[in-house]
Amino acid sequence: MTQLADLRRTYVLGSLTEADVAPQPIAQFERWFEEALTAKLPEPNAMTLATVDASGQPSARIVLLKGIDERGFTFFTNYESRKGLELAVNPRAALLFHWVQLERQVRIEGAVEKVSDAESDAYFASRPLGSRIGAWASAQSQEVSDRALLEQREAEFRQRFGENPPRPPHWGGYRVAPTRVEFWQGRPSRLHDRIAYLRQPDGSWRIARLSP
Repeated sequence: MTQLADLRRTYVLGSLTEADVAPQPIAQFERWFEEALTAKLPEPNAMTLATVDASGQPSARIVLLKGIDERGFTFFTNYESRKGLELAVNPRAALLFHWVQLERQVRIEGAVEKVSDAESDAYFASRPLGSRIGAWASAQSQEVSDRALLEQREAEFRQRFGENPPRPPHWGGYRVAPTRVEFWQGRPSRLHDRIAYLRQPDGSWRIARLSP
């Protein structure tokens, strides 16, 4: 534990002020995401998704951002997975991007809704064949006796659908419509920059600096 206590780094790569940021959080996110792409970060669209079940038990996992526009942040998954079941009873979520090489984080909170069938169909059709077959073969989050059974199911669905599996009815997209977005830039002495966008009742955004 002594070694863990000694693990630390000094953040020196950047700064963030109220004058730096865009008027809207989506525009600011797109600006930072482009910089993450330019820096060639590994999987810059990987994000932690946190959900809460009916009893108040939280859970988190990594998913991939697959769409961003003025409506919010989109990802795709199995509706019958643990996260899908939790979102069915508590349709709110938090997202976290951690771009450690840039000493940055983005935190997003908001309401969640399913995207349209047309959006889900279009994205499903763009996936590699193996991923499309896998969406049928895996009863996500449910117990399975062994990997051999999973591989058997994959083979069965591959034989059944060939090269053109349709989108499963239990699979599709969700969109997180943000009500709060925070941009975090590491700074020396742990005096980090934190700029938050807070959605107002009239739909506008208030920008605030938070203490680190």
